[in-house]
Formats: sequence, C-alpha cells, structure tokens
Amino acid sequence: MTFSAQHLWLIPALPLAAAAVGALTPRGGRKLAAGAALGAMGAAFVLACLALQTALADPAAKLVSNFDWFDLGNGALRLGFLLDPLTAFMAVMVTFVGLLIFIFSTGYMKEDANYKQFFCFLSLFAAAMLGLVVANSLLLLFICWELVGLASYLLIGFWFHKPSAAAAAKKAFITTRIGDLGLLLGMLWLQHSGGTLLFYDGGHGALEPAVLQSLLGQTVAGGLALSTAIGLLIFCGAIGKSGQFPLHVWLPDAMEGPTPVSALIHAATMVAAGVFLIARVYPLMMADQLLAHVPLHALTVVAFIGAITALLGAFIAVAQNDIKRVLAFSTVSQLGYMMLALGVGSWVAAIFHLLTHAFFKALLFLGAGSVIHAAHHEQDIRALGGLRGPMKVTFATFAIGTMALVGVPLFFSGFWSKEAILHAAHGWEVSHLPFYAALLGVVLTAFYNTRLVSETFFGRPRSPAAEHAHENSAAMTLPLVLLAACAVLLSLVNLPSYPWLQAKLLGQHEVHGHPLFEGAGLMGLSVLLVALGLGAGWALYGRTLRPTATAKDPLETRTPGVFAALGNRLGFDELYAATVFKLNDGLALLSDFFDRFVWGGLVALLARLGEFTGLINRDTDEQGLNAGFNAASEDLRWLGKFYSKAQTGDAHGYLRAIALGFVILLLLVILTGGGR
Repeated sequence: MTFSAQHLWLIPALPLAAAAVGALTPRGGRKLAAGAALGAMGAAFVLACLALQTALADPAAKLVSNFDWFDLGNGALRLGFLLDPLTAFMAVMVTFVGLLIFIFSTGYMKEDANYKQFFCFLSLFAAAMLGLVVANSLLLLFICWELVGLASYLLIGFWFHKPSAAAAAKKAFITTRIGDLGLLLGMLWLQHSGGTLLFYDGGHGALEPAVLQSLLGQTVAGGLALSTAIGLLIFCGAIGKSGQFPLHVWLPDAMEGPTPVSALIHAATMVAAGVFLIARVYPLMMADQLLAHVPLHALTVVAFIGAITALLGAFIAVAQNDIKRVLAFSTVSQLGYMMLALGVGSWVAAIFHLLTHAFFKALLFLGAGSVIHAAHHEQDIRALGGLRGPMKVTFATFAIGTMALVGVPLFFSGFWSKEAILHAAHGWEVSHLPFYAALLGVVLTAFYNTRLVSETFFGRPRSPAAEHAHENSAAMTLPLVLLAACAVLLSLVNLPSYPWLQAKLLGQHEVHGHPLFEGAGLMGLSVLLVALGLGAGWALYGRTLRPTATAKDPLETRTPGVFAALGNRLGFDELYAATVFKLNDGLALLSDFFDRFVWGGLVALLARLGEFTGLINRDTDEQGLNAGFNAASEDLRWLGKFYSKAQTGDAHGYLRAIALGFVILLLLVILTGGGR
C-alpha cells in the first residue's frame, strides 16, 4: 500500500477521534473509552509503519501536502503535512510507545474513578504530539505544540484534589508558556521576514535555500544574522518544552501525575517535542555557520545549554529519594545530551538518542509504576528494598532499562546513541567544554542509577508496603517486556559498522559504515567511566545495604552539605521564588498602583470632566435652547389656536370677512393718498 503525505492527517486524527469518544462517553463507559483509545493508537501505529515504508523507499524526498487554511487580504494562509524519514521514525515511536503506555494504564488506573477521562486526555496528548510531528508548517506545529501543553496540564493535574498535583500542573503550564512566547515571536518574525511558515514549498519554504539566504543577508542588533535571532527565539520554545536550563524546574514536579503520564511525558511526547523541533528546523539553526563574522551562532548556544542541562540533571538526580524524581532528573540530563548533540552539529545523533531514550525511559517509568502499584503507592526508595524476589519481571526489565540508560556496552541501545553524542562533541571545534561535561555526566548517570536499583530492589524490605509487594498483572508486565526487548534491539539500527538509521535520516540510499576500532579510544574511555560510576555506586549502596528506612544515606554521611543542596535541587525553586517571583510580585504591585491611582485617576478625572461637560450641556440645552424653543412653540400654539377659531366652515362668514377686509384695505389706500 502506498502512503502519501495527503494521508498523514489520519495518524493524529485517529487518537483525536478517540479523545472525542472518551469526552462524550458517560462516566460508566470505561471499556468504551479505553477500547477507543487502544484501537486508535493501534491503527495509528499501523499507518505510521506504512508512512515509514513510503519514506524509506526514497529517503531523500520531502513529500509534502500543502493547502490553504483561510484567505487573507493579499493571499492565503497555508498549512501542510510533511513525510520524510524524520517524520516517519518519530510517528512510529510515538504510536508504539504510546500504545504500550496505554495498555499499561488499563491495569495501573483500573481502580480510578475517572478512568474514562484519563484515556480521553491520553488520546488528546497523543493526537497533539502526532500532529506536531507530521506538520509541514511552523504554524500548524505551534497549534499542536500548544495542545500538547494543554494536555500535559490536564494529565499532570489529573489528581487535582491533591494540592501538589494542581500546583505542579500550573507550574508546568506557566513555565512552558515562557518558552512558547519566544517561539511565537520567532514564528511571527519568520513570517514577516521570510514571507512563509511552510517548511518546504517547492523551493519557497522557510527551510529552503531562497528564504535562508534572504535571512542570512539581514542583520539585527549586535551584528547577529536574522536567521540566528529567529533560531534562538525558536530555541526558547524548545528550552521550555524539553526542560532545559533554566526552565527545567517544571519537569520533576510533573511527577505528581499518574505514572503512565510521567512515562508518556518523559519518553514519547512533550519533552521529545523540543528536540524534534530543533531537528526539524535544523537548516535554519545552522544557516549562520556560513557566516564567519557573526559574533554568535545559534547552535553554539544550543550546545552549551545542553551541556549545562545534562550535568545539572545528573548531579541533582544523585540525591533524590523519590523513585520517579530520580528518573525525572535523569530525563532532564538525557535531554541535555540530545541538545548538546544538536548544538555540536549532529542532529542525527540527537534523534538516535531521542528514539532509544523513548523506549528505555518509558520502560523505566513504567517499571517504577509497577513498583509503586505493587508497594501500595510507596515511592520513597528508602522505604522499599527487597523487591528483586517478589517482582522478578519488573526487576529484570528495569535492570535492562537501567543498563541502556547508563550505557553498558555492547548490547544496549543507549550505549550506541550515547557514544554517537560523545564522538560528535569530541569533534566539535568550537570548544571541548561540552564534551567534558558529557563525560562527567556519564559517571554520574551510572552512579545514581546504581543507587536507584540497589535501594529499590536489593536488601530487605524496609516497610510494610515493600514486604507485601507482588508482581503485577500481565497488562502491566507485558509492556515492560516489549520495551525491554526494544531497548536491546534498537542498538542494531545504528551500529558504527552499519549506521542504517543515520543513512536514512540523512536521505542516503546506501549505508556506509566504518570499523569499530576507529573510535575505540573514546569508546574505551566511555566504558571506563561507566564502570567507574557503577563501581562507586555499588561500593556505597550495593555492598552495604541500607538497614532501615530512616538510616542516613552513605553519601549524605560523607558530604552532608552537598547532598542537602542536591536534594533541594540546588535551590532553583527558592532562587526563582526570591528573584523572579518577587520581581513579578513587585511588577504586579506597580501595575496595581498605576491601575488604581494613575490610570484609574486619569479615568476618574476624565469621568468628572465628562460629568461637568454634561452639566453645562444640560443647562445650555434645558435653560437656553429648550426654553427658547418651548416659548416660541407656546406662541405658535396660541396663534394656532386663535387662527383655528376663525376656521368655522361657514361660507357666509368667510364672505363677510373678505368684504370687511376689502373695506379696511380701501380705507387704508384713501388715507395714505393712494387715490390721487
């Protein structure tokens, strides 16, 4: 079956229809809502596979379907769909991982009273992400981008009766809107200067040479190329959605939603949107590389922001005790690696890591959900322990996900995608600082994941919840097994000796690899750093297991100040509360002052002036114009009444009056001498 760009709208339309079914289904229609969601995602996965087959037939082609949305005064506003390998791989990943998360949710949420609403929101989330992926227009992408933000707000705050969940939903929504404002400004600037928001449009799209050359030929303040300024504004949107420094603070709090939501946000949707956006507009982001004289390149900013985020997330994850928050900061760190790869010029490595990360991070979050569900919603790793025995499937799959995340060679996909990023960073000529940050992040990632696994699965149970934990149903364990298989098998799609994924993303028909030993030195260093992190983690947490839930953390015992700072997330929330929030409060007070006393006073003054003018107008009108008009009208009325009395209708009377008048007129003529 041939799948064209004209059919792409069906992929997001199916889960959107399922969301509509869930919204219109009565509260008791649990099976209908869940069945519609699962069926729609399954069908969307099939269509995504067909789209991938079509895209791989000619990976260099950009198949587009553009159409007029509505007419403007001087033209039409156009939207469109784009089919290329990047679109197809992303669509397959989102639908497949999303489907497994949906299946897991049937078991995890089965006791929830709002079961059908949950699947409605999940379907809306998936539809928005898929719409974003297939868009050939920055405007259509932005519409779906905002729908992703809405769906995340609904899902993070799904248990809105919990104040922490409601606060987390608002925090995520507002924080990401800050970045989205930059994206909106960049979009408007691109439309104004480039004349289009379509990515590809027969040579006239925003990512095609003609428009890019036009943007490069214009400069803005500071000597920046216009393409650089627009690229940095678009990157602001990616900073918000993908939890990059300094807008990373919302991502860990998103853990307040149900665990399937955490898996969906941190793996297949939302946070992946920012990385995908930069990969999609990569020709725009890298256009200024042709200009040696510009003071700053857009990708340089992306690289350093990514490096800072990767290191920051890894450090903070070391001291977190909530199982989901450890994974959340791990996501922050891994997203930083993806941005780092984009910044140093390897968008293919970023997308490869995005795809592998989607599978093993979904596996880890669902594994955490399996633990939480079995342990009666206990999430503190200090109160768990001993789960390796009663939860064998969860432990085995969680261990596979952990090894993929850590980058254990050679059979785990995360190892190869991480190596691709490290090699790209090592070859970046601008600076080696991001590379060194990435290496340190490798050690920290291995360390905090060893701590997580040791505290959760080894030793003895440290709470009644852990003592009574047991393996979950097949609806929850089957997705774990499938994701674990993918976390291993995905390593085969982009081996250095056969980089099939890289070739297809770059639009190449033939695959050209190179021997493994070409990068053996750096690979050996990476493996050594992974071993160092694993060894340090095992020495502190595996060899001597925590005896009780209240026992001090070994790292806390050695470095209490550092551990407390990391546990407090380096005080970013407090810093923002003391600076940004205070500034916002001050501006709000200033605005209130101006509203009440300046603008309000001016309005009141104008109102009084209006009242005074009204009084003068009223007096002039009533005592002048109206009084004179009324007096004249009264005289006319009297004359009219007098004259009306003469209108008797008697012809004889009229003749007498005429005769009398004639006599009077004759006398007047005689008296005035008119007879001479």
